[in-house]
Amino acid sequence: MKLKLIYPKWEKLRGQTTFNLPPHGPIVFAATVPEEVDISFTDENVEAVQFDEACDLVAISMMLSTQVKRGWAIADEFRRRGKKVLFGGISTMLHAEETIEHADAVFLGEAEGRMEEVFEDWRNDRLKKVYNFMGRQPAVETIGPARRDLYKRELYNHKGVQMVDLFHASRGCRFSCYPCAVSYLGGRVFRPRPIDRVLEDLATIDNNRLFIVDNSLAQNKEWEIELFREMIPFKKKWISHTIEDDPKVLDLAAQAGAWYVYQAVYDTSDYIRERVKRYHDYGIGVEGTILIGLDNQSEDDIRRLIDFLLEIDLDLAEFTVMTPFPHTKGYDDLLRQGRIFDFDWNHYNAGQVVFHPKQMSAERLQELYDYAWQSFYRDESQEQKMFRLFAKVIIREMEEGTFRPRDRNLMNRSFGKKVERTFAKSEQ
Repeated sequence: MKLKLIYPKWEKLRGQTTFNLPPHGPIVFAATVPEEVDISFTDENVEAVQFDEACDLVAISMMLSTQVKRGWAIADEFRRRGKKVLFGGISTMLHAEETIEHADAVFLGEAEGRMEEVFEDWRNDRLKKVYNFMGRQPAVETIGPARRDLYKRELYNHKGVQMVDLFHASRGCRFSCYPCAVSYLGGRVFRPRPIDRVLEDLATIDNNRLFIVDNSLAQNKEWEIELFREMIPFKKKWISHTIEDDPKVLDLAAQAGAWYVYQAVYDTSDYIRERVKRYHDYGIGVEGTILIGLDNQSEDDIRRLIDFLLEIDLDLAEFTVMTPFPHTKGYDDLLRQGRIFDFDWNHYNAGQVVFHPKQMSAERLQELYDYAWQSFYRDESQEQKMFRLFAKVIIREMEEGTFRPRDRNLMNRSFGKKVERTFAKSEQ
C-alpha cells in the first residue's frame, strides 16, 4: 500500500525574511503509520503536489489556519480523481467541522497507537468519517523517533545553508494563555517524554542545529535539568521557547547548546529587562515575541512597548497581532461580542487584523503592527540581525569541531566578506 502524505503551502507574511523549515507534524505522524505502508511526502512550500502520482490513500497534515483552504482544495482535487483523503494535524482539529466537508475521514488527536485501526478500516472499505481521540492522549513512552528520512534535504536551506531540524521533547502545557489553543489541543497537563526516548530521537538527527518546538520547557525543573545535562554530549545548537529563569538551568542550557530562545515580552517591567539580560549573561540570544491588540492595550501602550524593545538589547523581535483562532478563549469572547469581522482563514496569519480592537480601530492596529516591524528593524534588517546570531553559532561550532566546511563555502557565496570576518574572528 502507498500513502501520499502532503503538507499544504501557505502565504508567508509580507516583509519578513522567508525561508522554509522542514515541517514536524507530518513526520511525527508518519512514525505512527504501520511499517508495511510505503510513504511518500510532499511539502508544498518547497515542491509542487503531483496529483497524478500513484497512491492508494492521501493524508493531508495541516498545522496553520492559513493552510486549511489550500488543504481543502488539494483534497477536493484528489477526491475528484477517485482517491480517499484523510486529514489530521493541529488546524484539522481547530477547523474540524469545515474540514469534514472535504474529507473521507478526519483524525482528531494524537496518532500514536491509533493508526492500525484507521488503516484496517481503510483496507476493509469502512473508513469512519471522524476518528476522535481528543482528550485521550497516548502514553508519552509510545512517542518514537520521527520519520526524518522522508525529507528532501536539499530543499531546506537558506542561501545554501542548512536550516534547523524540528524536534520535540514534551507535549501538553500546564498554562492556558488567552490567545493560545494548546490547552484545547493537548490538555493542560505537561507530558515530558522519558529522557531515554528523547535521546533516541535526538540520535537520529544528523543536523547540528535544532528548533525544540515544545510549548515551554519551563514546566518541570528537574526534568529540564536532566534533559539539558543529557544533551551536552550531542553538541547541538538549538532554539526553543522559554527556559526556566534559574541560574543552574540557564548554565546547563548554555552548555547543552542553547542558541537563542523565544521570550514573550508583554510589558515594560524591570522583570522583562532583567530576564533578557540573564539570558545574555549565559550567552543565550533572545528573540522577543510581542503580541499587540489585546483589550488592555491602548495605542500609547503599544508605542511604549515598541520603544522598550529597542532599550533591552533583543537580538530579534517577532510581532503578531491578536488573532482569534477557533477553540481559544479569545475566539469565544470576540465571537460572543460580535467583534470578529473576517472569517477568511487565509487571513488568520497573526499579521492581519480580523477583529475590532477595544481601544482603537482595526485599521489603526494594522498600522501599529506595520510600525512595530519597521521601527525595530529600522537600523538593521531582520536578515542582518539573524546573520549576527548565526555567526555566534558558527564560531562555537568551529571551536567544538562540529562546523561543516561545506557551509563555509556556501555562505561565502551568499554573504561574502561578512562570513570571512566571522571566520577570521573564530580563528584568532
